[in-house]
Amino acid sequence: AGLPKQPANAEPGTPEPCGCQGEPRDCHGTIYAGQPLGNRDARSPKESAGCRRTYSLRGIWYQIMWNLPTANQWKSSALYGISNIMFSPEFLREGKALYDNLYPSRIIVGEKSERAIEFANLLKDGALKENVETKYMNSTEAEAVKLFANTYLALRVSYFNELDTYAEIKGLNTKDIIEGVCLDPRIGTHYNNPSFGYGGYCLPKDTKQLLANFDDVPQNLIRAIVRSNETRKKHIADMVMKKSPKVVGIYRLTMKADSDNFRFSAIQGVISRLKEKNTKIIIYEPTLKDEEFDGCKVIKEFKKFAEKADVIIANRYEDQLFEVREKVYTRDLYSRD
Repeated sequence: AGLPKQPANAEPGTPEPCGCQGEPRDCHGTIYAGQPLGNRDARSPKESAGCRRTYSLRGIWYQIMWNLPTANQWKSSALYGISNIMFSPEFLREGKALYDNLYPSRIIVGEKSERAIEFANLLKDGALKENVETKYMNSTEAEAVKLFANTYLALRVSYFNELDTYAEIKGLNTKDIIEGVCLDPRIGTHYNNPSFGYGGYCLPKDTKQLLANFDDVPQNLIRAIVRSNETRKKHIADMVMKKSPKVVGIYRLTMKADSDNFRFSAIQGVISRLKEKNTKIIIYEPTLKDEEFDGCKVIKEFKKFAEKADVIIANRYEDQLFEVREKVYTRDLYSRD
């Protein structure tokens, strides 16, 4: 009851035009199950901060909303006079979404009710893992779990990146330091491989969203995490330029190994900083169909790419680079994420 009727000319699963006021690449999705369309035109630009797109799944219309700050779900409920919004964040790693759906680390449901239990049971039924830890809470707290979890991951990435920056500038062995630090079981040996910075769909936007939510709350750490990521990319660009290259080769735009996604990858921030220094850049990215990316020539034959580049920078080292290792600049220590 209360759900909008399917338009006569709409096919199931066909999206309506996106209502986002930003670029399509700025859209990030979280499903708010069962929300009616409402009056899209009634929203002010401030209220329209989240992108909206509607899909029909098995005859039931769902609305997908993007990039909502914490507590905005309740504002949406008040705005449209509806109560059937339930927030349940996903925790899917880049390149491992299927695995993380089948073996979830936890299930968080933003409601304490019988229907929340029913919803969680649907997620459990779709998983192969048994006894999945499940937490029920208010929706605003559930939204906060998502933001704080991703911000902690960004903090850990930034910590080991700054450790690496320190070691590189001081002429120290990064790997020895990291392995000595990580022998402490409270720290552990996971998620400790230096990179060009955190990127992808979630960490950049969630850290900035959490920082915005701290607008009237005392803090230093959250802002430092966001700034640290920008500082890291600048440092990488500066170290590359110290080699005085005529042509810089970018080895892969993808975020992680075994992934074809490079949207918001950290290496793009490095590219921007190199371009500010009027550096000629070529890119090796075999998954890209275009001949250019961000004004840089794309070369799909590795041998030709390696011959043209004076320095090759790689966020993640792969076996293919071994034959030209004298040209390669990377901070990857463990050939993993």
